[in-house]
Amino acid sequence: MMEFSQKMIDLGKKAKTAAYTLSSLTTAEKNQALEAMAAALEDQTEEIIEANQKDIQAAQERGIAEPLIERLTLNEERIQGMVNGIREVAALADPLTVTDEEWINENGLRIGRRRVPLGVIGIIYESRPNVTADASALALKSGNATILRGGSEAINSNLAIAAALQAGLAQTEVPKEAIQVIPNTDRKYSNELMRLSDYVDVLIPRGGQGLIQAVKNNATIPVIETASGNCHLYIENTADVEMAADILFNAKTQRSSVCNAIETLVIDEKIAEKELANFLQPLIDANVEIRGDEKTEQLVEEKIQKATDDDYAEEFLALILAVKVVNGYEEAVDHIAKYSTHHSESIVTKDYQRAQDFLNDVDSAAVYVNASTRFTDGEVFGFGGEIGISTQKIHARGPMGLEALTSYKYVIQGEGQIRE
Repeated sequence: MMEFSQKMIDLGKKAKTAAYTLSSLTTAEKNQALEAMAAALEDQTEEIIEANQKDIQAAQERGIAEPLIERLTLNEERIQGMVNGIREVAALADPLTVTDEEWINENGLRIGRRRVPLGVIGIIYESRPNVTADASALALKSGNATILRGGSEAINSNLAIAAALQAGLAQTEVPKEAIQVIPNTDRKYSNELMRLSDYVDVLIPRGGQGLIQAVKNNATIPVIETASGNCHLYIENTADVEMAADILFNAKTQRSSVCNAIETLVIDEKIAEKELANFLQPLIDANVEIRGDEKTEQLVEEKIQKATDDDYAEEFLALILAVKVVNGYEEAVDHIAKYSTHHSESIVTKDYQRAQDFLNDVDSAAVYVNASTRFTDGEVFGFGGEIGISTQKIHARGPMGLEALTSYKYVIQGEGQIRE
């Protein structure tokens, strides 16, 4: 049986108490708290950037890859984006005011299904300090307390953001312990969080496949899996060439370090023979490393690195693209099914039936026709941000907004009925 440190027990107890308070607050009280959090972030922008610079310097000294440093970096624009995100969450409808449905059964009982918070949400995440603000806002609006454990590379940034958020809460009816960041980077504390079942109701990991697997293998708390994004773009042989080129370039390069960027191009042989070199040249000019199969090497004069099975399974989060030339739709869908992490996939095609087949046949959280996978995002979907992108099917799937952070209970009203 695992022994828990007093530090983690104290965090858990405070979070549980805060969650109880949150569950009974009005929408107006929660929105006031969110506005106070946003204002405090604005006021402490300078302090947050200063803390972030410490993290960046440490990351550079450790030789962390540039795309990961890019995800770590905060500036005034990104902090303002966090502020705006919190205010957008405040403007959204409160999910706890919703009764999903209500009916009267044959016994005359009025039965309703009403939204309720999950309780205390533990969140383990890597690199991106904006998650501290985004997740805290979504959790609070949906009536949940949070215990956050960010990556060691962002510890100063996360603590500075959390301090600002708590300073905002101190001016409201919401206890500041509704948002808590584990202040120590020792891995034992994340291991304890995974098993703190007396106080934490659900665990949400956000990060690479290594983190996700570690949580799945060690947690004794229910886990909502937000897996890595090995996303695919399939260019079918009837595709509009100009559209396909634009979508490919955007989906790979617009921001390569995020989970909804594509990692593999799957392309029909018929169109590849004419256009693959033209599709890839702008990417090569943008310093994208191409790893292709034998057919790709034959069709492209530029030097192409030989792709391996590991490349097709990899979430690069960098300017690297794997390419697979296929002999038709069935082979394309089979390749995606084999290597996908069930995050986001897209087809470019003029064939309406092929488009509908793809929507039906591909089993991912977000499936696109003639659009970039970069749109898989809670804010873009109108959820006011996201706490993660779930790639599983139980409870929640895709960008997880406010409703995904609630469960429900049945409320039954009678007039003295008894069961015979």
